[in-house]
Amino acid sequence: MDLSTLFSPSLLQNAAVLTVILAFVGYLTTFLSARMLARRKDKLELINRCLNEFYGPLYVASQAGNIAYRSLLNKQGKTQSFPILDSEMKEWMLWMNTTFMPLNDIREKIIIEKASLIVEEQMPHCLLDFVTHVVGYKAVVAKWAEGDYSERRSTIGWPPEFDLYVERSYAALKAEQTRLLHGALWRLYQRLFHRKGR
Repeated sequence: MDLSTLFSPSLLQNAAVLTVILAFVGYLTTFLSARMLARRKDKLELINRCLNEFYGPLYVASQAGNIAYRSLLNKQGKTQSFPILDSEMKEWMLWMNTTFMPLNDIREKIIIEKASLIVEEQMPHCLLDFVTHVVGYKAVVAKWAEGDYSERRSTIGWPPEFDLYVERSYAALKAEQTRLLHGALWRLYQRLFHRKGR
């Protein structure tokens, strides 16, 4: 073997070019990986804020309100609160003042003060409907405090899509949080082994 061919200018130039290319590819890979991880971290932080400050508390307060409402209806042997009979008025006022309105106030405050955490580009109409429903009840409760029991319910009805929106949004954010917390290998493991157990 001739040593002069090993150290020829073209071979050394090729080695130098290859070294530069490998260094650039390594840098590019590191840069893109760091950028991807930073985006993932930012997205996870936003989802955590949405869950901790908006959708989580809204979901818990809504579930508690629904459970309390069904409990009252069961106690009264009814399937819906309307109409509220004269004989049920004292109990209805008690539940409204001690359970339903405090939970409504919590949800209203979350919606108003943390609206920036709503995941949609536009304010969902059911959230606006809920706030106006609560405002209507505040007027009713104020009349009760003055001894006027002519109104028994808010003139603005309960938005039926509110609970579904809160539940779906909370579930979607929790699923995205789980996806971001766990890598692709964990998801593959979950798919393989959880499907076998079913």
